Amino acid sequence: MFVDKVKISVRAGNGGNGAVAFHREKYVAQGGPDGGDGGTGGSIVLRVDDNMSTLMDFRYKRKYTAPNGLDGQGARCRGKNGEDLIIRVPRGTVVRDAETNEIIKDMSDSQDFILCKGGRGGWGNKHFATPTRQVPRFAKAGLPGEAHEVVLELKLLADVGLVGFPNVGKSTLLSVTSNARPKIANYHFTTLYPNLGVIYVEEGVSFIMADIPGIIEGAAEGLGLGHDFLRHIDRCRLLVHIVDVSGSEDRDPVEDFEKINQELAQYSPDLAARPMLVAANKVDLLPEGSDNLERLRQYVTERGYEFYEISAATHQGTRQLMQTVAARLRELPPVTVYEPEYVKPLAQAGEVEELQIQRYDDLWVISGGWMERLLADVNFDDYESRMYFDRQLRQCGLFDRLEAMGIQDGDTVSIYDLEFEYAK
Repeated sequence: MFVDKVKISVRAGNGGNGAVAFHREKYVAQGGPDGGDGGTGGSIVLRVDDNMSTLMDFRYKRKYTAPNGLDGQGARCRGKNGEDLIIRVPRGTVVRDAETNEIIKDMSDSQDFILCKGGRGGWGNKHFATPTRQVPRFAKAGLPGEAHEVVLELKLLADVGLVGFPNVGKSTLLSVTSNARPKIANYHFTTLYPNLGVIYVEEGVSFIMADIPGIIEGAAEGLGLGHDFLRHIDRCRLLVHIVDVSGSEDRDPVEDFEKINQELAQYSPDLAARPMLVAANKVDLLPEGSDNLERLRQYVTERGYEFYEISAATHQGTRQLMQTVAARLRELPPVTVYEPEYVKPLAQAGEVEELQIQRYDDLWVISGGWMERLLADVNFDDYESRMYFDRQLRQCGLFDRLEAMGIQDGDTVSIYDLEFEYAK
């Protein structure tokens, strides 16, 4: 089964908790705290696999969760990091945000992509020892891993797309010009999913051609199979429009040509403006006295398209057509790679009452769900990010609440793995 669009949920692993432990060893006086930090949670990583051609693997498994980091231990032992979860996808898979449909990543290159980062591990109590706080009996919890709901959409990486009504000979043309072996039969919708073939024109000259299942009138609104597979010609640099001029199905070739163009325009104006060659197929079956070929030639050339006569079944004109396609491709830009559109929204501060504030002498430890999300979105190496973080804390009323609880200048405020001295 060919599956080219799925929706999945992914969640990175949580960071491990820091440990509360103390060093106790004979003949070692005042061993002190030695609780280790928690490990980092595993990340969700997307990797291109050229052995995959569909998204079938995601049909029955829709939820992916990476392992959590392990908790810290005594003797300053750090918890083990969670292993990254590698999700393999076919080349050409476009990753979109499920809510906004914005592009997160186009998996057309060979670089791994971190879709969700694992949570950072919490600090052990060894970090909280000071000359005045020699026995800290607390540690920090790990941060949760990122979670995301995404849509995976496969858009084939083909240079050339064959378009046309069902049963006009697209699969036959692909089979006689490449090593692809699509199903061929004399009935509509023989091809139920796109087929790819590599066309070798001459030494060092080749391109990839896709046979797109038959588009019919109304495909842009979801009729037939065309709506499901029109996305696969989005990247094609050149379209070859196959038209049956034999009249074997009592259809008019000029009307067929115009109807397919209208469907392409309704689906995407950019696609309708894509460079196109027109190939009149089945000229060997053209009835004596028929004017189909000449009418189509005149109609197509008047609109500025190059016109070719072929018979895919007998190989007539197919080599010349492929040579022309290769020459045109040398003049066209490379296959489209989509730029990311999605920008992760910054976390916002919630209600200050939702935060837990614990006091240990001059140390104030703050934790809470929205604080975790806010902290994960802030880059403390960037001045603007630090100012954004400060504004969020002031706007939510955290500093007012701390002052009401008796915080003093010089006291230490600890928010997960961030610490700073409080100053009014």
